[in-house]
Order: sequence, then structure tokens, then C-alpha cells
Amino acid sequence: MMTTFNAMPQSLIKGAIIGVLLALLAACSTLRLAYGNGPQLAWWWLDGYLDFAAEQAPRARQAIDGWFAWHRNTQLAGYASLLAQARAQVAEPTTPAAACRWQQQVRDRLEPALERTIDAFAGLVPGLGEAQLRHLEQRFAKNNADLRRDYLQPDAAERSRAAVERVVERAEQLYGRLDETQKKLVADGVAASPFDPEAWLAERVRWQRETLRALRHLVADKAGPDEIVAALRVLAERAERSPDPEYRDYQLRLVDYNCAFAARLHNTTTATQRQAARERLGGWEADLRSLAGAG
Repeated sequence: MMTTFNAMPQSLIKGAIIGVLLALLAACSTLRLAYGNGPQLAWWWLDGYLDFAAEQAPRARQAIDGWFAWHRNTQLAGYASLLAQARAQVAEPTTPAAACRWQQQVRDRLEPALERTIDAFAGLVPGLGEAQLRHLEQRFAKNNADLRRDYLQPDAAERSRAAVERVVERAEQLYGRLDETQKKLVADGVAASPFDPEAWLAERVRWQRETLRALRHLVADKAGPDEIVAALRVLAERAERSPDPEYRDYQLRLVDYNCAFAARLHNTTTATQRQAARERLGGWEADLRSLAGAG
């Protein structure tokens, strides 16, 4: 059923899409309001990374508005159907294979949003200046410092506590309060996890450097639309599939472990917790169908 994943490197664009969608789902009581404000939230997020000049802002806002109009009209109903499927299954036991299939379904469902994002925002690349790319580089560095603080605490016990708290919080967003036995299962699962925050952050930095090199190259060479789209697709693909074979093997081990862990945790949930999950999923589904209908 629903799975809880450790952080993995994602592209700037895909990270924004997934981050916004997960934030909306986590706040189910305000999802409709939050999604209605989505264009403004997305503008603040994108401007925070690229610091648009006044003359660039209208085009960026137009791209954001167009993306949300398309997304509301074509994608939300599919997300709602996926949640309906999850709601129908959440009361039953699950397996690691089923958890991995669920993860893949979610990724497949988000893929059109990524493709549309690349197409919509490729037109902004030629107007980027070196000052903006330096701003992006500084934003990457700040975010990395924040992640290092949150994931790589010098004290091992503190690092473990923070990791356990993250997983418990995510699980409780779906199932409601976990009992002490379940929290112990989470703690044991975190301790046994192959998740390596050092490797994860190093891979993240590698991708960011590649992104900055690619953007500088595209701007300096005055690349055409097709070349820009192709380059952005390569970056998105490399964010998902590292060019480093050792890191790819690590990612596969981590995914397999997380699927098994999610299944193990789900199978400990009580009838009350599974009913809470059904109700949460149903609320998210209803909100998404309402938003899609409004579109």
C-alpha cells in the first residue's frame, strides 16, 4: 500500500512538482484552497531559485498559469482514481512487491506533469543571465546546507532520532497515531536501512553541478528550443537514474528495502488505523475530483 520513502535526488523541476503535490496531500483539509493558490506558490518557489527580473516575470507567470490550467484539466482526475485504488486496497495486508508496484504507479502518474513542465519552462532558459545562475548556485548551496543539518547530524543518536521522527510523521499522516510497538518497528527499520545520507547528498551536488553547466552552455550557445528541451530531459533522466553504476545499484537496494519496510509497517496497522487511512485517502480523492470538476 502507501509507501514511505527516504529522500532521493530529484531534478529541480520534478522536485518542485512532487514537493507541491505531497504538501497539498499532507494538508487534506485545505487542499482545495492550497491548490487554488498553487500558481502563486509556484511563482514564489521558482522566483526564489532564479530571481527573475521584472521583464522576465510576465513570461514566467504565464508559463506557471498555463501549466496549472493544463494540470487541473488533465491530471487531477487521474490522481483521484489512483487514490480511489489505494483506498480500496488499504484495508488489506500487502507485500513488498505490491508496495513497489504502488510506487511505480505514482511515478508513472507524475511523469506527464514532468514532461509538460519541461516543455512549458524551456522557453525561460535563453533569458537567464549569469547573475541568475549564480543565484541558483547559491540557492542550491543553501538547500544542501539545510539538508546536511537535517540528515547528517554529527551525533549518531541525534541523526537516528531525526530519521525516526521523519518516518513516524509521514506514516501518521496516513494512518493516524502509531503505537509504541510500531514506533519500535520504525526505529529498527531506520537502523537497518541502507539509506546513506552522505552518498545521497554527494549525488545531489553532482546533479546540481551538471545542471548549472548545462544551463550555462545552453545560454552561451544560444541554443534553440529543441536543444533546450532535449538537454532538460537528459537532466531529468539523470536525476532519476544516476550515471554512476554503483549509485544506481545503491538506489535499487534502497527502493527494495523501502518497499519491504512499508509493507511490514502496513501489516502491523490496526483496523482503526486502516479505517483512518481510508478516510484520509477518501478526503484527498474528493478534493481532487472537486478541483478537477471546477477546471
